[in-house]
Amino acid sequence: MRYFLLIFVLAIATVLGTAGYRGTLTRKSPLELFPDMKRQAKLRPQSETHNLFWEDNRGSRLPISGTVSRNSPYEDTPLNTGRITGTTNFVELNPLPVTRELLERGRERFQISCSPCHGAQGDGKGITTQYGMAGVVADLHDAKTKKIVQQPDGEIFNTISNGKNTMGAYAPNIAIEDRWAIVAYVRALQLSRLANVDEIPADKRAALKK
Repeated sequence: MRYFLLIFVLAIATVLGTAGYRGTLTRKSPLELFPDMKRQAKLRPQSETHNLFWEDNRGSRLPISGTVSRNSPYEDTPLNTGRITGTTNFVELNPLPVTRELLERGRERFQISCSPCHGAQGDGKGITTQYGMAGVVADLHDAKTKKIVQQPDGEIFNTISNGKNTMGAYAPNIAIEDRWAIVAYVRALQLSRLANVDEIPADKRAALKK
């Protein structure tokens, strides 16, 4: 066994001494057991080569129209960020026109993504709280602190997008326009409880007495 280990070590030393430094310490070409790993049949980026596969003979391809690179800077607009362009200040009002269609869309998306915790009425009494599956859930109508009621629309959008405290981010699940639709619907829910009679148009007040 002793001679076997000695012969094994000598064999390794011999291989390393004769072949391991070819091309570095000597002028002889290095030995390549798998040359295809180093010299692959491929096109080099920006190389001037005749590429028979593409009509323009270019190896590097342009991005597909409509795609966005993962490393591309996110467009800094109020619609995308909820903030005034170039600042950290939230926009005061929803950048989308608040229409009946937008409110209907917001109600639908709210029922799917928000009501399990915040409740269908936005009072923080969703099904998850009844079974102890969520911590403290914000009441969107909180009349004592009015914290959420007084927030700019952009801040509510930011909370939906990035989450807050134990609430997770919904940007990966809800499209930008749908997040703004939810903001509009949240405002409608708040007005349904906190609005004053003076805020109702005069031609609509008569309907309240019916």
